Amino acid sequence: MRKRTLDAVLRSTWNAVSKMYNREASKFDSTMATGFALLNIEPEGTPSTSLGPKLGMESTSLSRLLNSMEEKKLIKRVPNPSDGRGVLIFLTSFGKEKRDDSRSVVLNFNNVIEKKLTNIQIKHFIEVADCIERESKQFEHFILNNIPRNYGS
Repeated sequence: MRKRTLDAVLRSTWNAVSKMYNREASKFDSTMATGFALLNIEPEGTPSTSLGPKLGMESTSLSRLLNSMEEKKLIKRVPNPSDGRGVLIFLTSFGKEKRDDSRSVVLNFNNVIEKKLTNIQIKHFIEVADCIERESKQFEHFILNNIPRNYGS
């Protein structure tokens, strides 16, 4: 039997979770991206510039998502009083209802998984995930600093 690489396990697991979240979101006429955005918008407003990194989205994708959410009356954009060029994103009443739906799906899924794992397994899972995140952030730096100077010549 061929050994699966850690990144293959991570990728296939996230694909399964992502599909499940999108199936659940479609029951609410939504998407996983919209649900996660709703969960990351603070009651006191969230600067649009900080939302992209929280969601792991590039600015073009985030802009499309925010436009869609605004069209669906989930959010409103308000000029940021602290930054004349910036915009704060707020949830509308409807957006708050949909955030509650998203939170419910996430918490229910979390509960299902937690019932199948011990506290030690959960602790180890988080440690492994933290390690993968930390090392993935360092890896690009490592590669760039270890490419031979004549590489590609």
